[in-house]
Amino acid sequence: MKKIVMTGGGTAGHVTPNIALFPGLMEAGYEIHYIGSYNGMEKQLIEEQNVPYYGISSGKLRRYKDLRNLTDPFRVIKGLKQSVSLLRRLKPDVVFSKGGFVSVPVVLAAKMTHVPAIIHESDLTPGLANKLAIPSAYKVCCNFPETVSYLPKEKAVLTGSPIRQELLNGSRERAAKLCGFNLTKPVILVIGGSSGSKVVNDAVRDILDQLLIHYQVIHLCGKGNLDPAYDNRVGYRQFEYAGKELQDMFALCSLVISRAGANAICELLALHKPNILIPLSASASRGDQILNARSFEKQGFSYVLEEEQLTADALLSAITEVNEKRNTYIRKMQDNTQLDSIHAILELIDQAGDMHRKKILRKSKRSK
Repeated sequence: MKKIVMTGGGTAGHVTPNIALFPGLMEAGYEIHYIGSYNGMEKQLIEEQNVPYYGISSGKLRRYKDLRNLTDPFRVIKGLKQSVSLLRRLKPDVVFSKGGFVSVPVVLAAKMTHVPAIIHESDLTPGLANKLAIPSAYKVCCNFPETVSYLPKEKAVLTGSPIRQELLNGSRERAAKLCGFNLTKPVILVIGGSSGSKVVNDAVRDILDQLLIHYQVIHLCGKGNLDPAYDNRVGYRQFEYAGKELQDMFALCSLVISRAGANAICELLALHKPNILIPLSASASRGDQILNARSFEKQGFSYVLEEEQLTADALLSAITEVNEKRNTYIRKMQDNTQLDSIHAILELIDQAGDMHRKKILRKSKRSK
């Protein structure tokens, strides 16, 4: 049986595209193993898929001064040793990495054990973890055409982002029943990212009275961000996180307010959902969400409202404008020639795996 080791963690965006590949990999006859951090969010997400999971030591490579910068390199070195040991034991044909700091030692270990590694970069410009891993990679997949210029020419492959196919098959009726909503009044879905966003949460709650006149609101506000004061508001339901329910929520909603993580916005594009993107500010990130959002705005897929301009009036105005132009946004997204990302990535994985198996076979014949 063919074997693949997958890695990626730290946020849901580093895990869910891997999960989107699982059905295709299994259908193609791959035995899947997953390497992540000891207790990162990826552990629960992967174990729910009944895929063998291996935790390794992981550090964070920070761009700012922090005492942990002195100790984390030792954790990364330990993780590298653990990854080498795991790859030698599992003997995969290929490694696939979705990024995040836990993936760096795995990709480096792949090079050390002569296993081809494929990296997927979601954002418009590569993050620090992938920058460190790219020299050890066989190929680098990316979402945005602009990203190709930031990658080694011989390694870059524009694939788009693998989307969980179940998101395309949600039920409006199930979501309405879950939320206690009716099916006639339009619904806004608010997504603040896997850990939530106080800025987005506060902005939405500040205008809730006005919103509920014309809309019903599903609010995914992040872990620990539920506010009991809003529990009994008719037409408003708040959740920390949505798992399988998300596909139904997408089916029910007519407009989405979201952060601009690459995987999240690619899902909105695939679903043709008119959207308002509020990217994480440059002061709180490396600015990748701003670049992602501006690319989608330029292509006519999204309305962008930067965090620094986020006010009650600005958000209400954005909702009104997007709702009025919703058909234009939908047409732009429908006209987009979307890549068959899952098929493209599976082809690369097969190519790399075949190359590796042939190399092993040649080596075995020479040793006889």
